[in-house]
Amino acid sequence: MGVNTKYKDSVFSFLFSDPDLLRELYCALENVNLPPDVPVTINTLSDVLFMDKVNDISFEIGGKLVVLIEHQSTINPNIALRILMYIARVYEKIIDKKSVYGKKLQPLPRPEFFVLYNGTAEYPDEKIIKLSDAYESIAALGIPEKRSLELEVRVININQGRNVAIIKKCKTLAGYSAFVGKVQEYEKNEVSREEAIKLAVKYCVEHDILKEFLERNSTEVMNMLILDWNMEDALAVRYEEGREEGREEGREEEREIIFNYLEQGLSAEEIRKRLKS
Repeated sequence: MGVNTKYKDSVFSFLFSDPDLLRELYCALENVNLPPDVPVTINTLSDVLFMDKVNDISFEIGGKLVVLIEHQSTINPNIALRILMYIARVYEKIIDKKSVYGKKLQPLPRPEFFVLYNGTAEYPDEKIIKLSDAYESIAALGIPEKRSLELEVRVININQGRNVAIIKKCKTLAGYSAFVGKVQEYEKNEVSREEAIKLAVKYCVEHDILKEFLERNSTEVMNMLILDWNMEDALAVRYEEGREEGREEGREEEREIIFNYLEQGLSAEEIRKRLKS
């Protein structure tokens, strides 16, 4: 499995960085079967300045479909808007810009959007989040409601025991779900996050769950999970303090500050104190 470790990544993106695994994942999500020779091309967006992944995963299937998949442990109510921004950039990346001004209709790969959820808060098996949910009502202006632009995101709960048919059809997704489930189980027993991850890695290797992946990448998995979850905690505190307003560039800079603190070995609690000062 070839992985570009130049960019800060999540375990989910790291795990599903292989075209064949993405084909398997898509077939499970849509309950379809694609021939193994249908090409899958990864086109995930990367931020050169911050050495970070912009979105989790995006890829083309046979030049006919473009699929964006986000993985979240906390559902972001603005995910449809974020994905709208991502898909615009993906199209810019894969379409010849000159053709947009040509006389012929530029064919577009059909887009599909997914969020795979495995947080601890209760969530339904599946839910659709629409961009139009965020639209301001124009009824007070006496203008009929219209939706000239719509985008739907299919949110799928991949926690243990949820959406069993989907999980069973993708062995890698089943393994990932089981692994995260063990981390959450150990954390409930009041062990530290780092220790919970170590115990989950040990358990999964012993029970042949993502065994090869974890044996090969256990250090990277440890670092990515601790970074990802601690950053999520620190950002959540920052946002609770009402500092989430501002330009996107500012938020990206804040993520970079938190990342640097984490690389220095600071705990989420220590980072909270520094952000408050």
